[in-house]
Amino acid sequence: MIAAKNKKSKVLTEKDRLKIEIAKELGIWEQVQNEGWESLSNAVCGKVGGLMSKRLRNGKP
Repeated sequence: MIAAKNKKSKVLTEKDRLKIEIAKELGIWEQVQNEGWESLSNAVCGKVGGLMSKRLRNGKP
């Protein structure tokens, strides 16, 4: 079992929900669910973070 799935369920923050939404839009959510966020490349993590920042600046969560 993957370590990410062993963690207790936590309440998702607005930023967590936004990050998941963006991951789904980019088509990487299945990989994140199966292998965890640490399985993503630096470029993909930067893309997710950049889109999060842009949406938070524009007030569009």
